[in-house]
Amino acid sequence: MSQPETEATDSAAAPKRSHRAFWIVIAIAVVVVALDQLSKWWAIENLSDGQVIPVIGDWLRFVLVYNPGAAFGLGTGYTWILALVAVAAVVAIAWYAWRVKSLAWAIVLGMILGGAITHAGDRLFREPGFARGHVVDFIGYGTFFVGNVADIMIVVGAALAVLLVIMRVDAGRHPAAVEADAEAEAPRETAE
Repeated sequence: MSQPETEATDSAAAPKRSHRAFWIVIAIAVVVVALDQLSKWWAIENLSDGQVIPVIGDWLRFVLVYNPGAAFGLGTGYTWILALVAVAAVVAIAWYAWRVKSLAWAIVLGMILGGAITHAGDRLFREPGFARGHVVDFIGYGTFFVGNVADIMIVVGAALAVLLVIMRVDAGRHPAAVEADAEAEAPRETAE
């Protein structure tokens, strides 16, 4: 077989490049942003007067906090840097998501992207001003910290990403290509 024929056969056998997983990432991110922003709206409307609503005693409660820092209140004097980091994270995750083929990775990236988008939005557009905005937190976990829906999505997404790495789920290649590679690498039995 000649070189052009081989390339044509190889490209015909290879899975078509599809960005279906990318649109799944985007759809999940949109849902996460909507849930996060709606829950923050609820918190601002119902908890602005300092009200604390116990959910499970002191272990889980709703309490409104405007967080200028990162997790656990770290970096409170560097809100504009946190805004830049959040925007960079959104761009990096979206760039990587364009290459993803795995449904599992699409779900994980959608959760993390949604959380990153809403954090970037808070940092850029909430009071006290552009790129100095405070994140609205309202889910209190005992005396440990206060977070929001975006935080939950980022943490769960990160934990699932670790699980996918441990399970060796390939994010960037079509599952059929991964399966074909595994078959090609399997030891061949010789007939005697």
